[in-house]
Amino acid sequence: LVARRVSRVTRTQHAHRTAPHAPPGDAAMKRLFGAKKAEEPPPSLEEASANVGKRGDAVDEKIRKLDAELVKYREQMQKARGPAKEHLKQRAMKVLQQKRMYENQRDQLYNQQFNLDQVAFTTQNLKDTTVQVQAMTAANKEIQRQFKTNKNLDISAIEKMQDEMQDLIEDSNYIQEALSANHAMPDDIDEDELLGELDALELDLQTETEAGGAVPSYLVDDDTEEALPSAPTATLDASGAELPSAPQGTTALEESPVAQKI
Repeated sequence: LVARRVSRVTRTQHAHRTAPHAPPGDAAMKRLFGAKKAEEPPPSLEEASANVGKRGDAVDEKIRKLDAELVKYREQMQKARGPAKEHLKQRAMKVLQQKRMYENQRDQLYNQQFNLDQVAFTTQNLKDTTVQVQAMTAANKEIQRQFKTNKNLDISAIEKMQDEMQDLIEDSNYIQEALSANHAMPDDIDEDELLGELDALELDLQTETEAGGAVPSYLVDDDTEEALPSAPTATLDASGAELPSAPQGTTALEESPVAQKI
Protein backbone atom coordinates (compact mmCIF):
# COMPACT_ATOMS: atom_id res chain seq x y z
CA LEU A 1 0.00 0.00 0.00
CA VAL A 2 2.84 2.38 0.86
CA ALA A 3 4.56 1.49 -2.41
CA ARG A 4 1.39 2.30 -4.35
CA ARG A 5 1.02 5.70 -2.70
CA VAL A 6 4.66 6.58 -3.40
CA SER A 7 4.26 5.57 -7.04
CA ARG A 8 1.09 7.70 -7.40
CA VAL A 9 2.80 10.79 -5.91
CA THR A 10 5.79 10.27 -8.19
CA ARG A 11 3.59 10.11 -11.31
CA THR A 12 1.73 13.28 -10.24
CA GLN A 13 4.93 15.26 -9.74
CA HIS A 14 6.27 14.07 -13.07
CA ALA A 15 3.05 15.15 -14.81
CA HIS A 16 3.32 18.64 -13.27
CA ARG A 17 6.90 18.99 -14.39
CA THR A 18 6.22 17.95 -18.01
CA ALA A 19 2.89 19.86 -18.49
CA PRO A 20 3.22 23.09 -20.60
CA HIS A 21 2.67 26.35 -18.80
CA ALA A 22 -0.51 28.23 -19.78
CA PRO A 23 0.03 31.71 -21.11
CA PRO A 24 -0.98 34.52 -18.80
CA GLY A 25 -4.42 35.99 -19.34
CA ASP A 26 -5.30 39.39 -20.82
CA ALA A 27 -6.00 40.79 -17.38
CA ALA A 28 -2.53 39.86 -16.21
CA MET A 29 -0.92 41.36 -19.32
CA LYS A 30 -2.86 44.62 -18.82
CA ARG A 31 -1.69 44.72 -15.18
CA LEU A 32 1.91 44.21 -16.21
CA PHE A 33 2.19 46.41 -19.34
CA GLY A 34 -0.90 48.61 -19.14
CA ALA A 35 -3.86 48.81 -21.53
CA LYS A 36 -3.48 50.48 -24.93
CA LYS A 37 -5.45 53.68 -25.21
CA ALA A 38 -8.11 53.80 -27.92
CA GLU A 39 -7.15 56.14 -30.74
CA GLU A 40 -9.50 59.03 -31.25
CA PRO A 41 -10.82 59.47 -34.77
CA PRO A 42 -9.26 62.35 -36.70
CA PRO A 43 -11.38 65.49 -37.08
CA SER A 44 -13.48 65.71 -40.18
CA LEU A 45 -13.06 68.33 -42.87
CA GLU A 46 -16.36 69.93 -41.88
CA GLU A 47 -15.17 70.34 -38.29
CA ALA A 48 -11.84 71.80 -39.41
CA SER A 49 -13.60 74.24 -41.74
CA ALA A 50 -16.00 75.29 -38.98
CA ASN A 51 -13.10 75.92 -36.59
CA VAL A 52 -11.30 78.07 -39.15
CA GLY A 53 -14.53 79.94 -39.83
CA LYS A 54 -14.93 80.70 -36.12
CA ARG A 55 -11.41 82.08 -36.00
CA GLY A 56 -12.13 84.24 -39.01
CA ASP A 57 -15.29 85.58 -37.38
CA ALA A 58 -13.30 86.46 -34.25
CA VAL A 59 -10.77 88.38 -36.34
CA ASP A 60 -13.59 90.23 -38.12
CA GLU A 61 -14.97 91.27 -34.74
CA LYS A 62 -11.56 92.71 -33.77
CA ILE A 63 -11.38 94.61 -37.06
CA ARG A 64 -14.81 96.15 -36.45
CA LYS A 65 -13.70 97.33 -33.00
CA LEU A 66 -10.57 98.91 -34.48
CA ASP A 67 -12.69 100.66 -37.11
CA ALA A 68 -14.82 102.14 -34.35
CA GLU A 69 -11.66 103.38 -32.58
CA LEU A 70 -10.37 104.95 -35.78
CA VAL A 71 -13.64 106.83 -36.25
CA LYS A 72 -13.42 108.11 -32.67
CA TYR A 73 -9.80 109.24 -33.13
CA ARG A 74 -10.68 111.01 -36.37
CA GLU A 75 -13.46 112.98 -34.68
CA GLN A 76 -11.09 113.92 -31.83
CA MET A 77 -8.36 114.96 -34.26
CA GLN A 78 -10.73 117.38 -36.01
CA LYS A 79 -11.27 119.19 -32.70
CA ALA A 80 -7.71 118.94 -31.25
CA ARG A 81 -4.82 121.32 -31.93
CA GLY A 82 -1.06 121.17 -31.45
CA PRO A 83 0.59 118.32 -29.53
CA ALA A 84 -2.74 116.75 -28.63
CA LYS A 85 -3.52 116.26 -32.30
CA GLU A 86 -0.11 114.69 -32.92
CA HIS A 87 -0.62 112.32 -29.98
CA LEU A 88 -4.02 111.26 -31.32
CA LYS A 89 -2.47 110.80 -34.75
CA GLN A 90 0.18 108.44 -33.38
CA ARG A 91 -2.42 106.35 -31.56
CA ALA A 92 -4.54 106.21 -34.71
CA MET A 93 -1.50 105.01 -36.67
CA LYS A 94 -0.97 102.14 -34.21
CA VAL A 95 -4.63 101.15 -34.45
CA LEU A 96 -4.38 101.22 -38.23
CA GLN A 97 -1.34 98.94 -38.14
CA GLN A 98 -3.20 96.48 -35.96
CA LYS A 99 -6.10 96.58 -38.39
CA ARG A 100 -3.83 95.76 -41.35
CA MET A 101 -2.32 92.85 -39.40
CA TYR A 102 -5.78 91.46 -38.56
CA GLU A 103 -6.89 91.87 -42.16
CA ASN A 104 -3.93 89.76 -43.34
CA GLN A 105 -4.78 87.09 -40.76
CA ARG A 106 -8.42 87.11 -41.86
CA ASP A 107 -7.43 86.66 -45.50
CA GLN A 108 -5.20 83.72 -44.57
CA LEU A 109 -7.97 82.09 -42.56
CA TYR A 110 -10.50 82.54 -45.35
CA ASN A 111 -8.06 81.01 -47.86
CA GLN A 112 -7.55 78.04 -45.55
CA GLN A 113 -11.29 77.59 -45.13
CA PHE A 114 -11.74 77.74 -48.90
CA ASN A 115 -9.12 75.01 -49.40
CA LEU A 116 -10.79 72.84 -46.75
CA ASP A 117 -14.16 73.30 -48.41
CA GLN A 118 -12.69 72.33 -51.77
CA VAL A 119 -11.18 69.15 -50.32
CA ALA A 120 -14.46 68.33 -48.54
CA PHE A 121 -16.38 68.84 -51.78
CA THR A 122 -14.00 66.58 -53.69
CA THR A 123 -14.16 63.90 -51.00
CA GLN A 124 -17.95 63.96 -50.89
CA ASN A 125 -18.08 63.90 -54.67
CA LEU A 126 -15.92 60.77 -54.73
CA LYS A 127 -18.16 59.13 -52.12
CA ASP A 128 -21.25 59.94 -54.15
CA THR A 129 -19.58 58.64 -57.30
CA THR A 130 -18.75 55.38 -55.53
CA VAL A 131 -22.35 54.97 -54.42
CA GLN A 132 -23.59 55.68 -57.94
CA VAL A 133 -21.20 53.15 -59.46
CA GLN A 134 -22.25 50.52 -56.94
CA ALA A 135 -25.92 51.19 -57.62
CA MET A 136 -25.41 51.04 -61.39
CA THR A 137 -23.42 47.81 -61.07
CA ALA A 138 -26.19 46.21 -59.03
CA ALA A 139 -28.78 47.47 -61.52
CA ASN A 140 -26.75 46.05 -64.42
CA LYS A 141 -26.63 42.63 -62.79
CA GLU A 142 -30.37 42.76 -62.12
CA ILE A 143 -31.11 43.68 -65.73
CA GLN A 144 -28.95 40.84 -67.01
CA ARG A 145 -30.69 38.42 -64.65
CA GLN A 146 -34.09 39.62 -65.85
CA PHE A 147 -33.13 39.12 -69.50
CA LYS A 148 -31.88 35.62 -68.74
CA THR A 149 -34.77 34.41 -66.56
CA ASN A 150 -37.79 36.42 -67.74
CA LYS A 151 -39.29 34.82 -70.84
CA ASN A 152 -41.51 37.84 -71.49
CA LEU A 153 -38.42 39.87 -72.47
CA ASP A 154 -37.68 37.78 -75.57
CA ILE A 155 -36.99 40.29 -78.37
CA SER A 156 -37.99 37.88 -81.13
CA ALA A 157 -41.30 37.14 -79.43
CA ILE A 158 -41.98 40.85 -78.93
CA GLU A 159 -41.27 41.63 -82.62
CA LYS A 160 -43.51 38.75 -83.70
CA MET A 161 -46.29 40.04 -81.45
CA GLN A 162 -45.94 43.54 -82.92
CA ASP A 163 -46.21 42.17 -86.47
CA GLU A 164 -49.30 40.17 -85.56
CA MET A 165 -50.90 43.22 -83.95
CA GLN A 166 -50.22 45.26 -87.11
CA ASP A 167 -51.82 42.58 -89.29
CA LEU A 168 -54.87 42.43 -87.01
CA ILE A 169 -55.26 46.21 -87.14
CA GLU A 170 -55.09 46.18 -90.93
CA ASP A 171 -57.70 43.40 -91.11
CA SER A 172 -59.96 45.39 -88.79
CA ASN A 173 -59.62 48.47 -91.03
CA TYR A 174 -60.54 46.39 -94.09
CA ILE A 175 -63.62 45.10 -92.28
CA GLN A 176 -64.70 48.63 -91.31
CA GLU A 177 -64.27 49.87 -94.89
CA ALA A 178 -66.31 46.95 -96.20
CA LEU A 179 -69.12 47.63 -93.72
CA SER A 180 -69.21 51.36 -94.51
CA ALA A 181 -69.21 50.97 -98.32
CA ASN A 182 -72.08 52.78 -100.18
CA HIS A 183 -73.79 50.13 -102.33
CA ALA A 184 -76.25 52.65 -103.88
CA MET A 185 -73.44 54.44 -105.73
CA PRO A 186 -72.80 52.85 -109.16
CA ASP A 187 -69.31 51.63 -109.83
CA ASP A 188 -69.11 52.76 -113.47
CA ILE A 189 -69.02 56.49 -112.75
CA ASP A 190 -66.19 58.26 -114.48
CA GLU A 191 -64.45 60.62 -112.07
CA ASP A 192 -63.09 62.78 -114.91
CA GLU A 193 -66.61 63.23 -116.26
CA LEU A 194 -67.83 64.37 -112.85
CA LEU A 195 -64.98 66.87 -112.57
CA GLY A 196 -65.80 68.27 -116.05
CA GLU A 197 -69.44 68.72 -115.12
CA LEU A 198 -68.46 70.49 -111.91
CA ASP A 199 -66.23 72.89 -113.87
CA ALA A 200 -69.12 73.62 -116.26
CA LEU A 201 -71.46 74.43 -113.36
CA GLU A 202 -68.91 76.81 -111.87
CA LEU A 203 -68.55 78.55 -115.27
CA ASP A 204 -72.32 78.95 -115.62
CA LEU A 205 -72.56 80.35 -112.11
CA GLN A 206 -69.85 82.91 -112.84
CA THR A 207 -71.43 83.94 -116.17
CA GLU A 208 -74.96 84.46 -114.77
CA THR A 209 -73.59 86.32 -111.73
CA GLU A 210 -71.68 88.76 -113.94
CA ALA A 211 -74.72 89.23 -116.19
CA GLY A 212 -77.25 90.46 -113.63
CA GLY A 213 -76.52 89.14 -110.20
CA ALA A 214 -79.52 86.79 -110.43
CA VAL A 215 -79.55 83.31 -109.02
CA PRO A 216 -78.62 80.71 -111.65
CA SER A 217 -81.50 78.85 -113.21
CA TYR A 218 -80.32 75.44 -112.01
CA LEU A 219 -80.45 76.70 -108.40
CA VAL A 220 -83.99 78.16 -108.67
CA ASP A 221 -86.83 75.99 -107.43
CA ASP A 222 -89.75 75.50 -109.81
CA ASP A 223 -92.29 76.33 -107.09
CA THR A 224 -90.79 79.77 -106.51
CA GLU A 225 -91.43 80.80 -110.14
CA GLU A 226 -95.24 80.79 -109.66
CA ALA A 227 -96.68 84.27 -109.17
CA LEU A 228 -97.67 85.10 -105.64
CA PRO A 229 -101.02 86.84 -104.97
CA SER A 230 -100.78 90.60 -104.78
CA ALA A 231 -101.31 92.38 -101.52
CA PRO A 232 -104.82 93.93 -100.95
CA THR A 233 -105.11 97.66 -101.63
CA ALA A 234 -108.43 98.37 -99.90
CA THR A 235 -108.42 100.11 -96.53
CA LEU A 236 -110.42 98.68 -93.62
CA ASP A 237 -111.92 100.65 -90.75
CA ALA A 238 -111.92 99.67 -87.07
CA SER A 239 -114.93 97.37 -87.51
CA GLY A 240 -113.36 95.57 -90.50
CA ALA A 241 -115.61 97.21 -93.18
CA GLU A 242 -113.97 98.30 -96.40
CA LEU A 243 -113.56 102.03 -96.75
CA PRO A 244 -114.00 103.74 -100.08
CA SER A 245 -110.85 104.40 -101.99
CA ALA A 246 -109.39 107.83 -101.57
CA PRO A 247 -109.29 110.19 -104.53
CA GLN A 248 -106.02 111.29 -106.02
CA GLY A 249 -104.10 113.65 -103.80
CA THR A 250 -105.59 112.31 -100.55
CA THR A 251 -105.05 109.21 -98.49
CA ALA A 252 -107.60 106.83 -97.12
CA LEU A 253 -106.71 107.81 -93.60
CA GLU A 254 -107.48 111.48 -94.25
CA GLU A 255 -110.98 110.71 -95.75
CA SER A 256 -112.06 108.24 -93.09
CA PRO A 257 -114.63 109.47 -90.50
CA VAL A 258 -112.28 108.54 -87.71
CA ALA A 259 -109.57 110.74 -89.19
CA GLN A 260 -112.04 113.68 -89.61
CA LYS A 261 -113.05 113.47 -85.96
CA ILE A 262 -109.40 113.45 -84.92
